[in-house]
Amino acid sequence: MGYRILETEDVAGYLRERGHWGTDEPEVREVSDGNMNRVFLASSADGTRGLAVKQALPWVRVAGPSWPMSPERADAEARAYEQVAKVAPDKIPAIHGYDAENYALVMEDMSDLEVLRTVLNEGASYGPDTSARIGEFVAQLSFATSDFGMSSADRKALIATSVSPELCKITEDVVLSEPYIEHEHNHWLPELADLAAEFRADARLRTEVADLRHVFMTSGQALLHGDLHTGSVMVGVREGAPVVRVFDPEFSFVGPIGFDLGLYWANTLVSQVRADALGTATDHGDQLRLSWEAFESEFRRLWPTRVDTFFDDAYLDRFLARLWTESLGYAGTEIIRRIIGFAHLADLTTLPDPVPASRRALLLGRELILKRAELTGPEDVRAVIETLG
Repeated sequence: MGYRILETEDVAGYLRERGHWGTDEPEVREVSDGNMNRVFLASSADGTRGLAVKQALPWVRVAGPSWPMSPERADAEARAYEQVAKVAPDKIPAIHGYDAENYALVMEDMSDLEVLRTVLNEGASYGPDTSARIGEFVAQLSFATSDFGMSSADRKALIATSVSPELCKITEDVVLSEPYIEHEHNHWLPELADLAAEFRADARLRTEVADLRHVFMTSGQALLHGDLHTGSVMVGVREGAPVVRVFDPEFSFVGPIGFDLGLYWANTLVSQVRADALGTATDHGDQLRLSWEAFESEFRRLWPTRVDTFFDDAYLDRFLARLWTESLGYAGTEIIRRIIGFAHLADLTTLPDPVPASRRALLLGRELILKRAELTGPEDVRAVIETLG
């Protein structure tokens, strides 16, 4: 039949065609929220059953046909879910099927959960487990798909099937280049024009970002989520137990592990800046430490299972120290692009006065990039935040 773009009225028939739904008529609604794709929820009349259908469009959803984008990004998302399901099935939605012809995933309905960013912006806390589960998720996926956890032949096959040049180019440009040059994608609050100009003129900052960009382009350490932030995490409670689900890995590719950690840290740090601006007592300030400690603990737990025993414990210490430093740098680039680049954060834009918090976050981002080699642990990062007021 060929690729067809689904509309709300098509979804019930589509699910029946694919064998995911019976003869009863589901209630279908579109719940698209991200920048890239369309998402539909199908629910039974009694509310006891539900499925989500996510389809990649041949363009960026929020921009329309003026920004074409290959729908093959859905292939990368399906492959990422397949890999994660082997090592961390409890941290992703259950996938019921992937339709490669129509670039559509059918997965569990997570409407009983909430997007973490929404929860935080409404004033709630992370809770005791969320960031630790994210740290574990990154460790489990990255170890299993690295040269430590996978044979050389399997690694080469993974790299070959996980190449995503179009989406990697978006990250290289939007996160690791455009905010530091004149570009049509960039925009900012008028009161931030001085810092935007200052960052573009800062030769040292540009050189450090160039270094991080080159690592991103050339370091194939492990399979990444590729877009891991508080908007790609859902949280809630099921049967009395906390639930954390990571979703939307369509930017997945084989790259530097620190990029996934850095993106998540950037979002936790901005959520802290928001909480400070509102004067709310929260647990936001501890999330970088919790996620790093969980990541390091899980990676060390997995280390004895490595397939190449030439890498000893002394090398692990060196590897983790370098990874920590790179993660801080990527956190800084993500903070900056979310304020003076493309796709700003609601954490800041919804503040009564977003300017002071945005300035503070921008300065934090720059410090993380420039001083990443000097900041040897979470307490050093906390000290930097405190110096910024």
